[in-house]
Amino acid sequence: MVPFLEKFFPDVYTKMKQDTKVSNYCKFDSQLLTAFTSSLYIAGLIASFFASSVTRAFGRKPSILIGGAAFLIGAALGGAALNIYMLILGRVMLGVGIGFANQSAPLYLSEMAPPRYRGAINTGFQLCVGIGVLSANLVNFGTEKIKAGWGWRISLVMAAVPASMLTFGSLFLPETPNSIIQHDKNHQKAKLMLQRIRGTDDVQQELEDLIEASEMSNSIKHPFKNILHRKYRPQLVMAIAIPFFQQFTGINVISFYAPILFLTIGLGESASLLLSAVVTGFVGTASTFISMLMVDRLGRRVLFISGGIQMFFSQVLIGSIMATQLGDHGEIDKKYAYLILVLICIYVAGFAWSWGPLGWLVPSEIFQLEIRSAAQSITVAVNFFFTFIVAQTFLIMLCHFKFGTFFFFGGWVVVMTAFVYLLLPETRNVPIEQMDRVWREHFFWKRIVGQRS
Repeated sequence: MVPFLEKFFPDVYTKMKQDTKVSNYCKFDSQLLTAFTSSLYIAGLIASFFASSVTRAFGRKPSILIGGAAFLIGAALGGAALNIYMLILGRVMLGVGIGFANQSAPLYLSEMAPPRYRGAINTGFQLCVGIGVLSANLVNFGTEKIKAGWGWRISLVMAAVPASMLTFGSLFLPETPNSIIQHDKNHQKAKLMLQRIRGTDDVQQELEDLIEASEMSNSIKHPFKNILHRKYRPQLVMAIAIPFFQQFTGINVISFYAPILFLTIGLGESASLLLSAVVTGFVGTASTFISMLMVDRLGRRVLFISGGIQMFFSQVLIGSIMATQLGDHGEIDKKYAYLILVLICIYVAGFAWSWGPLGWLVPSEIFQLEIRSAAQSITVAVNFFFTFIVAQTFLIMLCHFKFGTFFFFGGWVVVMTAFVYLLLPETRNVPIEQMDRVWREHFFWKRIVGQRS
């Protein structure tokens, strides 16, 4: 929004509006602007490790509550910001909220869900993220119309609405059976909770699996050190590789900077905000809903691989059109601009039914209880770290690589699709406390962890 740029990022505004000598690809190359964007993720990275200790020591519910409270503080600071320092502090508090929520919410969902519906329920996490993205972009589009120039304050403070739902809603959440056994040692209470959430009295076998896993977990005093053991090597690799690959799909090129991309190819501020809402919000949400329906039928691998192929071809085509049709100065022909828009829709759809939801689902379901909290923290921290790297470098990359940025991320999509094909076993319908068997039966990982006895 122009008033927002004028107040906090005047240099960017000047390059965007007045400097005709600056390349189309370099108008938004500002370290201050990227610091504002990426400060959220470096804060989330640090907070995720604190969240691991809270989740392990006190349960999933307190971590969700802390995350919601941090969101509320961040929304208030952002909406009331008088200078760049206050703005970035609010952004940091939002990062703390994300660090706690992303560490605990996927674990909560995976532990509460029946095995046959775990994929769909956990994918609901990403579906709601998509609804949030859509809502945020529509709010941006609406508040940009406010002539007085303070629409950005409404946009930032509106984060308090979902933050309030998360904070106060968490007060009514029951703890997971895993957490009850781990902290209260009350097997009967855990059994009653299992019967309630499974809808059957026949939960004895699952209860015994949980008790066994809890005993193993409580024997581990240093989970971050323990995860380095050879028998957890596949889980450690996935905890690092999956969030790394998720960020190097290039999705942040779209989700962070979609309005900037649309401005780059010659669309106006209002049109850019609206198209950003449609592309990153509506298309992403609808595609995640498709993933939610299909993930427990087709399995994780099919969606990963098909989404990867779809993202690769759309990125190559976007890069090719920008290479041939968009120079350093002037605008791209409108028909090519709208073709890029269609290809971005195809790309977002591919991400939204593959690496978007599955990048959170698979790590949350493959870790044994004794390493689960630590491993999830590693997943979140790696995710935030590389989100920070991509966010901090993308505008520089766009300025120097130009259209090659899309080829760069397309190459990574090839690598991650091959990784899934070769090294990720199918986890569909496998009970979460029996997940270790998928590694013992995999052609590669069984050499490291040993075959099933």
